[in-house]
Amino acid sequence: MASSILISSKFSPFHFPSPKSSLFLPSPTSLHFPSSNPPHFPSFPSKSLPKAKSLLISSSLAPTPPTPLCRPLYIPNHIPDPNYVRIFDTTLRDGEQSPGATLTSKEKLDIARQLAKLGVDIIEAGFPAASKDDFEAVTAIANEVGNAEDENGYVPVICGLSRCNENDIKAAWEAVKYAKRPRIHTFIATSGIHLEYKLRKSKEEVLDIARSMVRFARSLGCDDVEFSPEDAGRSDREFLYEILGEVIKAGATTLNIPDTVGITMPSEFGQLIADIKANTPGIENVIISTHCQNDLGLSTANTLAGACAGARQVEVTINGIGERAGNASLEEVVMAIKCRGEHVLGGLYTGINAQHIVMSSKMVEDYTGLHIQPHKAIVGANAFAHESGIHQDGMLKHKGTYEIISPEDIGLERSNEAGIVLGKLSGRHALKDRLKELGYELDDEQLGNIFWRFKAVAEQKKRVTDADLIALVSDEVFQPEVVWKLHDLQVTCGTLGLSTATVKLIGADGEEHVACSVGTGPVDSAYKAIDLITKEPVALLEYSMIAVTEGIDAIATTRVLIRAEKSCISTNMLTGEIVQRTFSGTGAGMDIVVSSVKAYIGALNKMLGFKEQYQTKASIERTPVSA
Repeated sequence: MASSILISSKFSPFHFPSPKSSLFLPSPTSLHFPSSNPPHFPSFPSKSLPKAKSLLISSSLAPTPPTPLCRPLYIPNHIPDPNYVRIFDTTLRDGEQSPGATLTSKEKLDIARQLAKLGVDIIEAGFPAASKDDFEAVTAIANEVGNAEDENGYVPVICGLSRCNENDIKAAWEAVKYAKRPRIHTFIATSGIHLEYKLRKSKEEVLDIARSMVRFARSLGCDDVEFSPEDAGRSDREFLYEILGEVIKAGATTLNIPDTVGITMPSEFGQLIADIKANTPGIENVIISTHCQNDLGLSTANTLAGACAGARQVEVTINGIGERAGNASLEEVVMAIKCRGEHVLGGLYTGINAQHIVMSSKMVEDYTGLHIQPHKAIVGANAFAHESGIHQDGMLKHKGTYEIISPEDIGLERSNEAGIVLGKLSGRHALKDRLKELGYELDDEQLGNIFWRFKAVAEQKKRVTDADLIALVSDEVFQPEVVWKLHDLQVTCGTLGLSTATVKLIGADGEEHVACSVGTGPVDSAYKAIDLITKEPVALLEYSMIAVTEGIDAIATTRVLIRAEKSCISTNMLTGEIVQRTFSGTGAGMDIVVSSVKAYIGALNKMLGFKEQYQTKASIERTPVSA
């Protein structure tokens, strides 16, 4: 039976009364009505909504519309299918700005490969001018992921961020230019508060900079240039229309409209996109994009409102990570469009392969060390859990009573519904096949290491679950470059005496180092012993542990967050402020002390890698260069 949805001009973010707005409802034939008597729709002009205060639309709540056979041909400033929405993923750039989410070059490359499997249209791989490491990471992604075309001709656009200055833009171009589809994304603030207090420039000066820098980016040979007016949500509308019109003339192909501080409501942001579409000269020659921060928890709603108002690119991150409260979450935006795009959102769809969502989420969670809350939409541990008796009763009778998305649609296997059961008699081939089904394609060395750890766990557990396998792979593969490696650990603890730990580490040079220490508990004493070996004073900011499966024999995953007590600082290139970096580490094992020690060593390795890279960069900057 059809359900009724009321779209009101007063409250709904999907109705913008601007007479020039190009937002329109699909024709009646493009909507699906399960009843035998679909409602009658009057004919509306294609460029505006009716002036009626409200409109009653009858729609099915069927969750999953058909997946399109293929994505439209990629043209930088045009999408052949007006219903297609490009997914611009900025996990590797904005996402890495999350406190504690420092990523190595290898980790960034791994995530980029996974984003390509997921099917994102554009990967914003980083901010090349920010550091040597970021430049090298973006270059590696452009060379490998940016040229890995699949059988359907899909290859993601590789994008580098830059401020509106020549040095940044040159660095971005040098990093991305070897990709098959390179893009430069340049930005400058346009709001009054940013002009007055941050830039200390007039509107005329900013207008001239934006125009000339977009023109400069095009002059380098880049035919795909995105421009963002930072803090567009608080910018003067007339100035916004003017600067956007000028960068279009200068050669911009995509205009990104950021709600930089997450202050707008969905109705406001939708109206902003509609007004820009109605009042910006040359807007028909570019793609409108959205970039919504989550400071008020409205980033997904604002992103969808923007898409309904005419934006055809949305900027998102895996798990919604990013600066402050984060960004619009890729999985939330994509699944909202997948579930309701056909019936409510005017036929919108994306090219995302939803089967890779869970794997992408897990990889980003493990690499960044940023655990997602259990009630996180789509990918949280409780997203498909049902404990209420009423809910369980409904689920047993028909899963559609309480699940609008099938967990299998996003690549999630319930632990009690998994297919292959792995145990101590399972061989290397069975393990390899199961890992491949879970999205992990490991080389022979990685598989060998995982196999022997799997056998050790299987000796102690009758059944090794998918969650156990994921934890083992995360602990073995998702680790930073090794500086220190755990060799042996022995602890003594209890109520009869002081907790004591003896730790043996192997350094990068292969030498063994042993230290012993006492502490308030086994983890504290082990960490103090490690500090004696590494001689790196750090502050432990966070420590958390979870069991990845049920039962007393579960594998434990530990996460720690540390900060160096001495000079591990960097400059935030977007704000110019000096920040003291934090570093996360994760470890997994059936022994909680071993798991804790691995996590601590992982965080230390990340910190030491950053210090080495930062000191190298500083040394290069101090070296005089002859003219």
